[in-house]
Amino acid sequence: MENCYHCGDACRDTTIEHQEKFFCCNGCKTVFDILNENDLTYYYDLQTTPGKTPLDIEGRFDFLDNQHIIHQLLEFDEQDTQIVSFVIPHIHCSSCIWVLENLNKLHSAVKNAQVNFPQKSVRITYNSSEINLKELVLLLCKIGYEPNISLEDFNKKERKIDRSLIYKLGVAGFAFGNIMFLSFPEYFEVDEFWLEQFKHLFRWLMFAFAVPVVFYSGRDYFISAYKGLRSKILNIDVPIAIGILVLFVRSTLDIVMDWGTGFFDSLAGLVFFLLLGKFFQQKTYAFLSFERDYKSYFPIAITQLSKQEEVQTPVYELKPGNRILIRNNELIPTDGILIKGSALIDYSFVTGEAAPVAKQSGDKIYAGGRQQAGIIEVEVTKEVEQSYLTQLWNLSLIHI
Repeated sequence: MENCYHCGDACRDTTIEHQEKFFCCNGCKTVFDILNENDLTYYYDLQTTPGKTPLDIEGRFDFLDNQHIIHQLLEFDEQDTQIVSFVIPHIHCSSCIWVLENLNKLHSAVKNAQVNFPQKSVRITYNSSEINLKELVLLLCKIGYEPNISLEDFNKKERKIDRSLIYKLGVAGFAFGNIMFLSFPEYFEVDEFWLEQFKHLFRWLMFAFAVPVVFYSGRDYFISAYKGLRSKILNIDVPIAIGILVLFVRSTLDIVMDWGTGFFDSLAGLVFFLLLGKFFQQKTYAFLSFERDYKSYFPIAITQLSKQEEVQTPVYELKPGNRILIRNNELIPTDGILIKGSALIDYSFVTGEAAPVAKQSGDKIYAGGRQQAGIIEVEVTKEVEQSYLTQLWNLSLIHI
């Protein structure tokens, strides 16, 4: 049994031999021909079988004919130059980066494409007078890089950056550096300089630098420890808060009683490196984009039946009583009643059960299911924000 030259899957049902290579389907063969005709076969030199079998996309991106949706997705639109960013889950290797950043060889209207590999996204600048957004998306689909365009992209807002951690880190770092300098006479035992003239001054300056470190930079650890103890939970911040407090109290006693310099340098260094670790942790979490809601998975628009005509309607405009068409492998965006067609719905996104559920005309279906058979017609019973899945998602967030 041969493996597909493009995607690497075993050629079980059909084997297509083309230019002394084997392909599992016409889709993989078509992608190879497109790359070959545009002198992009170096794609296969970077990594063997890097591609993905293109999926059936007929009618799935008709909503990109809606100008209102297009304007919401675009990052820039001026004088025939448009810029858009897509999340492409299939980006996984250097071959993917190379072919996406060479989209201009597939279509001259594409001016520039930049891939953000960790976020699996591509930012494309193109000439809208030569190619529109829908055609650009179809071009990506033809080569096996179908973008994930969701309701979250339509409602995207700039995330507010919490700068308080940066300020606390800056204060702790500034104090740490100065306390270290003030401690040098003690480290090097410069007796005539340290003991006689500036001993008490330097010690109280170190105390002054340590106060904002403890009560500003380190206050989150005290708050978290207090809340944990109040809830009878021993969290990780309890020993950290105790350590900071003990270092500060002992160091203060040392300079008040003239026992020594104390441990203000260790105290400031401890808080600084703790905050530095937290900063890198938050940057990593933000980079990986863990925070997602149902809008990350819902489509932007759906096919609505209006006077027996198919109209692409944004899902947030759906009202009870509207009739919509759900095609094969499309996600059901809201609760409804099955009117026409035989449904085979995969509810694994909601319940975790992979076995599809068969539905007949008149049965109720819920948001979050994915149709696995032919086209069905559904009558909407609830708006998207009031659907079962949305309520379930919001309820889970409350209990986190």
